[in-house]
Amino acid sequence: MKIHEYQARDLFRKYGIPVPEGELCHSVDEVKKKVSDKDKLRVVKAQVLVGGRGKAGGVKLATTKAEAIEKAKLILGMDIKGITVEKVLVADAVDIDREFYVGLINDRNAKAVTLMASSEGGVEIEEVAKTNPEKIIKMPIDPTMGLMDWQARKVALQLFNDPKQIRQAAEILVKLYKLYIETDSSLAEINPLVLTPDKQVLAIDGKMNFDDNALFRQKEIIAMREADENEKKELEANAKGLSYIKLDGNIGCMVNGAGLAMATMDMIKLYGGEPANFLDIGGSSNPQKVVDAMNILLGDKNVKSVMINIFGGITRCDDVARGLVAALDQIKTDIPIVIRLSGTNAKEGLEIIEKTGLPVVKTMSEAAQKAIELSQK
Repeated sequence: MKIHEYQARDLFRKYGIPVPEGELCHSVDEVKKKVSDKDKLRVVKAQVLVGGRGKAGGVKLATTKAEAIEKAKLILGMDIKGITVEKVLVADAVDIDREFYVGLINDRNAKAVTLMASSEGGVEIEEVAKTNPEKIIKMPIDPTMGLMDWQARKVALQLFNDPKQIRQAAEILVKLYKLYIETDSSLAEINPLVLTPDKQVLAIDGKMNFDDNALFRQKEIIAMREADENEKKELEANAKGLSYIKLDGNIGCMVNGAGLAMATMDMIKLYGGEPANFLDIGGSSNPQKVVDAMNILLGDKNVKSVMINIFGGITRCDDVARGLVAALDQIKTDIPIVIRLSGTNAKEGLEIIEKTGLPVVKTMSEAAQKAIELSQK
């Protein structure tokens, strides 16, 4: 689960991490009411659950209240990566002397939460990893001990020279770790963490993700959920026993089993295609699951063809075939569908499919190539 920047800042503030003041506004009228008349430098920031706001024009500076109102008019209603901006954060701007990055992630290789920090703040950490990997500090944290004060100071020493700033930064790191653990986070970033000309260390932008499996015990966090269209689809799929994640391609995938789903996406990429989703119908032999899956797949306007790849074990191929026929009776579509069935009751399933006139192939590589070919017509 993701949250907006303004929500991350609220959590930072609750845990004692210093952040500039700001007002969340859903309309221009709210900007007029909530923002003080005092003229000062402010930043108006689109609140959307995607990156690239700055490049899209969703972050603008304003020197007066009137200018903040005008900037809000430009940003509200803007489209950023397919998402309409419905709210803005109007925050006090900060003079910046230096920018840093600090973050916490679940590191599977280290089998621990890992603290990452860099003197290259203000840009995506993935970009720093590509261009200046030596600039990234990594410290795995013992889960039985947590982030200890001396460890936080050790990292802060590699970012700052002044003892006062080292103490400020170390305190922020310890508080961020406490927030991370207590809210069952899977990602917590401050980017940038800044040093101001008057030598204050502040968090001026934040990002947090949370473990979906722990939300049942995080009432405050789940109340923050503002699902976008893609996340609503994922939640809808989950409620129907499907695992669905939307991607950026145009070839819809329906598969049983996460491993086969990953292999299917790899096969599509191998032959030059782009998968539109990860969709695992699981091991159930329930035709309704196929109907639900097809509804989700064909609801994506980017999908130009569909590849169905089923290996029957617990899942019976004839049940999948019946579900597909039922789905196509309900949903009238001209999107081409390619089917590969093997395993339990594959012969019976193929007989059902052949009566519909849909393309049937024998191998996964044939299915991928055929799906790509049809998507281009």
